[in-house]
Amino acid sequence: MQEAVQSPFFGVTLTVAAYWMGSRIQKKTGLVVCNSMILAVLMIIAVLSVFHIPYESYNAGGSIINLFLGPTTVCLAMTIYSKIDLLKKNWLPILTGCAAGTVTSVLSVWGICRLFQLDSALTAALLPKSVTTPIASAISEGHGGIVSITVAVVIITGMVGNLCAPAMVKLFRVKDPVAAGLGIGACSHAIGTAKALELGETEGAMSSLAIGLCGVLTTIAALFFDFLL
Repeated sequence: MQEAVQSPFFGVTLTVAAYWMGSRIQKKTGLVVCNSMILAVLMIIAVLSVFHIPYESYNAGGSIINLFLGPTTVCLAMTIYSKIDLLKKNWLPILTGCAAGTVTSVLSVWGICRLFQLDSALTAALLPKSVTTPIASAISEGHGGIVSITVAVVIITGMVGNLCAPAMVKLFRVKDPVAAGLGIGACSHAIGTAKALELGETEGAMSSLAIGLCGVLTTIAALFFDFLL
């Protein structure tokens, strides 16, 4: 049993099985809260806790799955390329929208941190919450933030965006698929983009584009983080 748990195949098998079960539950219930990714995370945590399996043993296989995150993100470029004409036509609104999303995200987090009088380490960890994990981690570490908190907040932000994106689009009556996609990608990165792809091809392409643009813009904005901190 111990040897099986320590094998990389255990982490891979558990992850795939948990996500498959989460997807089945989501399809059967049709409930927004029954998000397949959230259910998968909860099931994995439950298995590790009940059977007292160290996270390191699970991560031996989980890290293999992480290797595919980079190539998967690059593959999103194919979706963007399929909408290249739309991108050329709307380049200025797209750039302006991503800039507005980046500034709003950073300043809103900074304002909340100031309101609750959080120290500089926590503030630095929270500021890049709306960009993809590798960029957020590098920004956080470079400004003395707690990287583990940054990773957790980025994941939570993405999950909330994934859950709430369709409702927010309907609530604010966003009819333009370009605007909807940019909004989702700017605030909830790759996890939100997965939901944007479900809404439509254009939404998915624009959300994929927003991941990259907002990552670059947040990296530029990070030059001023020392002033905010």
